[in-house]
Amino acid sequence: MAVAVLNTADGREKTALSRHHAAKWFASREAGDPLPIGQAVPPDRPARPDRPELLSPRDVPRRGPGTPAGRIALLHAVAHIELSAVDLHWDIVARFAHVPMPLGWFDDWVRAADEESKHFNLMCDCLEEVGSHYGALPAHAGMWRSAEETAGDLMARLAVVPMVLEARGLDVTPGMIEVFRKAKHANAVSALETIYAEEVGHVAYGSKWFNFLCGRQDLDPKEVFHDLVRRYFPGTLKPPFNDEKRAEAGLPLDFYWPLADG
Repeated sequence: MAVAVLNTADGREKTALSRHHAAKWFASREAGDPLPIGQAVPPDRPARPDRPELLSPRDVPRRGPGTPAGRIALLHAVAHIELSAVDLHWDIVARFAHVPMPLGWFDDWVRAADEESKHFNLMCDCLEEVGSHYGALPAHAGMWRSAEETAGDLMARLAVVPMVLEARGLDVTPGMIEVFRKAKHANAVSALETIYAEEVGHVAYGSKWFNFLCGRQDLDPKEVFHDLVRRYFPGTLKPPFNDEKRAEAGLPLDFYWPLADG
């Protein structure tokens, strides 16, 4: 089921399949007869539509959010991040299925994939409301590069993707909400508020299972986190940080501040 999502190219079709499979998983859990986990080989890279064109992050044009074009670019960037997150969450299910984990592990990542699918569709709806669509602008492939680099190390995947990349969303989303509130784009505000609330849970899943794996191996989570982020994440973490929401997601100050600029 996870690999089928990864191998579906069109964004709306990918997220529809993702939500269908998530519903099937949770129905089986509620019935007390969970679907078997099984094994499947995920693709090195998920299928993607012909558009958007994927560029290096430094080559993606930057537009100020104070203009209609800039706000469209912002919605498009968030849509791309959410679609990438759908693939990342299904990939962690498939790629690391050989690691013995409780069923709660699958509950968390299937729920995260389901919510990211909803987020992508919310962003697409907002783009279409202002006369654009996903694929109209270029995007970058930075998030998937992190997935490729951590494909052989589950703890590194958890450290870099939910605990660094998704945690960054907790820092920047409040500012984006204000941009659209000032522009009186009510649907974008509502969509981003939904994303902001639910992303806390996705970061928390990463923190929870990272700590679980460290405990299973009698390792110090903070030391391991610092080592893995320095090894697999390019550069430093950039403040300002949303300390309150990061704490809510299980990220203590002494995890990320020592990795910050300066």
